[in-house]
Amino acid sequence: MGGGVATLFLCGDVMLGRGVDQILAHPGDPALREDWIRDARAYVELAQAANGPIPAPVPASWPWGEALSMLAEAAPDVRIVNLETSVTRSDAFAPGKAVHYRMNPANLPALTAARPDICVLANNHVLDFGRAGLLETLDSLKAVGLRVAGAGRDAGAAYAPAVCPTAGGSRVLVFALGAASSGIPPSWAATADLAGVAHVCGPTTEVAAATVERVRRVRRPGDIVVVSVHWGSNWGYHVPQQQVRFAHTLVDGGVDVVHGHSSHHPRPVEVYRDRLILYGCGDFVDDYEGISGYEQYRDDLRVAYLASVEAGTGRLTDLRMRVLRARRMRLEPAAEEDRDWLRETLQRISGELTVTTEPDGTLGLTR
Repeated sequence: MGGGVATLFLCGDVMLGRGVDQILAHPGDPALREDWIRDARAYVELAQAANGPIPAPVPASWPWGEALSMLAEAAPDVRIVNLETSVTRSDAFAPGKAVHYRMNPANLPALTAARPDICVLANNHVLDFGRAGLLETLDSLKAVGLRVAGAGRDAGAAYAPAVCPTAGGSRVLVFALGAASSGIPPSWAATADLAGVAHVCGPTTEVAAATVERVRRVRRPGDIVVVSVHWGSNWGYHVPQQQVRFAHTLVDGGVDVVHGHSSHHPRPVEVYRDRLILYGCGDFVDDYEGISGYEQYRDDLRVAYLASVEAGTGRLTDLRMRVLRARRMRLEPAAEEDRDWLRETLQRISGELTVTTEPDGTLGLTR
């Protein structure tokens, strides 16, 4: 049985496709089928127009920028990211979708640079190039030694947890679900004989009960259980009551951390029964720089969540939120006024929690 405390690094969407793929050493085909932009290099041009030239080709570490030294200093036990892109050379664009994300498998060093332990794949871009694109994604990630959750060659694999041991002897289990509300087509669902994602119609009582039962079947004493959910809209701070009930039901059933994502900016943080619920982590790496229309949400600010969880009880013992800013498709430390803005925003939207600024500029919580 494991014991002690394990620190988890959690972040939202890591989108290494499209414009980011184009600045790396091995850019894939830049062709797109979007209404207004037909070449992924246009996203690079938007970013450069906003913040200055990008010295392409950039090193594999470039998109993560200062996040890498931050992670090295924090030394989390397990690193969990939502990888929201297919990893494929395919040009079989999924029909009926407005946006498609792919990165060249040759650019995977830009993912492994951050040393993720688990890549969540239950999202609305992993099948942007069909089931063949998903299979290539799974093969590519396996080839570089990365665990995945939320997608697989069949339903059994898609709904199974990724399991990561910690140095302290405990295990971290990550189950991943992708909800229809995030734009995942029902046809992407994994079945008994088809590759796909762990698709759910919504955060219903039945889905929560099924998830709790899956957890019950595989967890051992000392395990830390994370359920990672891709759900909801891209913008806004409102969390539907159905999502709140779903998250609470998971915790009541033994889940220790609910890791929500899909929104392009952070949403409320909750500590319920001493367990951490992140309703929306925001984007972490993407090519949205220079795109206007939602400036009030400050989606250029990115959060690295460092959650310390007691193995055996699942109790949250500490949460640190490191604030970064995307500039020239690279993460850099956020300025003090940016951290203050985000602290005030999280305070306003997160109910009874008090969000604090630590002496090192990290955001924390008091209850």
